[in-house]
Amino acid sequence: MGLEEISLQEIFFILRRRMRLIIGITVFCIVVTGIISIFMLKPEYEAFTTLMVGKPRDYQGTSSELNYDDLLLNQKLAPTYRELVKMRIVTDEVTRNLGLDIGHKSFVNKVNVNLVRDTEIIQVEVRDSNPNMAAEIANETAKVFMKHVQDIMKVENIQVIDEAQTPRNPVRPRTKVNIAIAGVLGIMVGVFIVLLLEYLDNTIKTPDDVERHLGLPIIGTIPMLDE
Repeated sequence: MGLEEISLQEIFFILRRRMRLIIGITVFCIVVTGIISIFMLKPEYEAFTTLMVGKPRDYQGTSSELNYDDLLLNQKLAPTYRELVKMRIVTDEVTRNLGLDIGHKSFVNKVNVNLVRDTEIIQVEVRDSNPNMAAEIANETAKVFMKHVQDIMKVENIQVIDEAQTPRNPVRPRTKVNIAIAGVLGIMVGVFIVLLLEYLDNTIKTPDDVERHLGLPIIGTIPMLDE
């Protein structure tokens, strides 16, 4: 029986008849995803230090107040700040000060710099499997970054607004979200498998199947009696 010949009502009855299979596949997907998320994936913690960055020393602003030109300047400088944090002059000093035994590439993958939209505030974000280490790296990176950005870019009035605190909850893996997605995918896979099995099953099970496939009227049926 091809799927194109099945009505919506028949699909409903097919799904209801094989509901146990759909539920079994869904539960399997949820359990496997939960085990992987809880026991196999390492948790990642995120800490960030907030900085207020002033104007370069040779910048000619119209006033001491923050204006549209200042915002445009900060947006243009944001990629520069981000790349400065990734330079070896910064990363090597941070790893040396904290006694970290990690390479330059590993350190770069942990750290990022983001500009808070429409402000002079930037955030040094760090992700690490150790929550205490994430906070320490964020604070030390901000400290070293402040020193070098003043020397290299001649930026004035850069200061720490908010130091990084030890995070309590990991940002990854998002176990609840992963389980929810696994549940939805499990239902979809279960429905697909049920419809595929029905499509491949060409046995005659009901009087309607006889009329549909053989084109013959049903004279009578013989009930099956339980012993």
